Amino acid sequence: MSNTIDHLLDEDRRFPPSADFAANANGTAELYERAKADREGFWADQARELLHWHTPFTQVLDWSNPPFAKWFDDGELSVAYNCLDRHVEAGNGDRVAILFEGEPGDERRITYAELTTEVKKAANALQSLGIGHGDRVAIYLPMIPEAAIAMLACARIGAIHSVVFGGFSADSLRSRVDDAAARLVVTADGGYRKGKVSPLKPAVDQALADRGTGAQETVEHVLVVRRGGNDIEWTEGRDLWWHEALDAASDEHEATPFPAENPLYILYTSGTTGKPKGVVHSSGGYLTQAAFTNKYSLDIHPESDVFWCTADIGWVTGHTYVVYGPLALGATQVMYEGTPETPHPGRWWEIIQKYGVTILYTAPTAIRSFMKQGRQIPQQFDLSSLRLLGSVGEPINPEAWIWYRDVIGSGRTPIVDTWWQTETGATMVAPMPGVTDAKPGSAQVPLPGILVDVVDEQGATVDNGNGGLLVVTAPWPSMLRGVWGDPERFKETYWAKFAAQGYYFAGDGARKDEDGEIWLLGRVDDVMNVSGHRLSTTEIESALVAHESVAEAAVVGATDETTGKAVVAFVIVKESYLAAHSPEGLAGDLRGWVSGQIGPIARPRDIYIVSELPKTRSGKIMRRLLRDVADGHEVGDTTTLADTAVMSVISAQVK
Repeated sequence: MSNTIDHLLDEDRRFPPSADFAANANGTAELYERAKADREGFWADQARELLHWHTPFTQVLDWSNPPFAKWFDDGELSVAYNCLDRHVEAGNGDRVAILFEGEPGDERRITYAELTTEVKKAANALQSLGIGHGDRVAIYLPMIPEAAIAMLACARIGAIHSVVFGGFSADSLRSRVDDAAARLVVTADGGYRKGKVSPLKPAVDQALADRGTGAQETVEHVLVVRRGGNDIEWTEGRDLWWHEALDAASDEHEATPFPAENPLYILYTSGTTGKPKGVVHSSGGYLTQAAFTNKYSLDIHPESDVFWCTADIGWVTGHTYVVYGPLALGATQVMYEGTPETPHPGRWWEIIQKYGVTILYTAPTAIRSFMKQGRQIPQQFDLSSLRLLGSVGEPINPEAWIWYRDVIGSGRTPIVDTWWQTETGATMVAPMPGVTDAKPGSAQVPLPGILVDVVDEQGATVDNGNGGLLVVTAPWPSMLRGVWGDPERFKETYWAKFAAQGYYFAGDGARKDEDGEIWLLGRVDDVMNVSGHRLSTTEIESALVAHESVAEAAVVGATDETTGKAVVAFVIVKESYLAAHSPEGLAGDLRGWVSGQIGPIARPRDIYIVSELPKTRSGKIMRRLLRDVADGHEVGDTTTLADTAVMSVISAQVK
């Protein structure tokens, strides 16, 4: 049996950057040459050019105790100073940092001077509650400016924040608070979602009340932002209003520098079952790569761009591409609280038109949802301000890439398809706009200073044209520094598979094309073994979405007595096609289409036409739940889904 992943689809369209874009881009081919000549020296240059160091570093990388890396270890810096004070001191205090748009339509324009003042007051408020260097603070907030302020206030005083996504349950919050032994929780009475207030404080109360046997209570205070106007339970002596705490605090606070390896945050990656896995990121190396990728991969020009990363701060994308990276550069960005379809399906495009957004960074699942609705909705709005589009979260199929470029980017914007993970901290593989000829659906090339490879199960490099496992072969600045409180789990989870080679591997499959460039194939867990062929669900999904009727598809492997695994597809059909075609007829057409596009081996055994797919609030499709349905098993835990009822609907449609 082959231990590489079979390559099924070919894509030969190429889109070079325009001469005008290339002439004005931050990135140049020279960056790759500098990094190739002296990788550590390259990252040292970036750290010095992009950040302010209170104590300059003299050592770049300490890899004497792998896999525990230290970058810029003897240097000291303040993450908050780099994101705030230095821009004000440089005369850019009047520049807008955050253009906040609430779901109900309220708005706030917060300058760098104003944001700095708020963070200083929040830092003083935290210190007045006894929070100091090394203490953990859990942040459980909607997508509002106070979320960024709380994160930066923690960074300012050396406290370690752990942001818990506001859509997670009380159980999920409890497990994360307990694992980090948080002393403080920052939350809100509620946040707006889909036209109504979604409560948050009650989940905090439940998490802190239902401790279970042997649990030790560490939380001393709960700071509550007034956002939704909900009546909430109040625990005297523990609960405090955010606005009252900040009103009582001084607006004078000097940013304290900390060693570069000082932990900045913990971000948990597991679901609601099992012990949560707290990924730890440090300060100096993380902020270096965050600033570098925002400047060069997303081509942010702080003096002229309006940047919008649509991710929630509860995910790592919100940490690196909403809070730390853009603010380290002094950029202006949009922050939106609500959902794309509230109060109407054109809300995102309305926001882009309103604020003159120039760079949009979002998830493939969002793009495919817009494809389902049809191009007539975005075409009602003026999107001419957009000059660059980005994709993040999972592989983007070529047809969605083309639609994104043609419909949202007016057929002219470069697209940056980025591969990275919570654990990597920042983008690792992506085309560099202005330099790279883009290939629809491909993340393409490692960024300067990043070393990756595609290998087989034994760790040997696969030939061009073949698929295998994506590994990082050398330490990088924004890499995770461990799993909170569990160094053995860190080694076992990410380094054990290729311990002999010293490679990092976190579960993604990829292939090299004939040029040696990288195409992501999704999680290795989602690879199917059909009649001895290892097939990527990503490529079959891409073939389905290439059919003119399909907006989105999810493919899983179901147990089959004959082939071992059989291909089962769940497909969302564009609204314009539903009225004119029967589900049975469409399913038959799509089976034939996949067979023609890829080959009979990939022909789905079953195709189910569904109205929605199970997704987390970050937009990731939960394929394990679809595998349960395809195999006839009881559907597993659905608490992390954006819509927990969707699996009941899918199960009924399948039956």
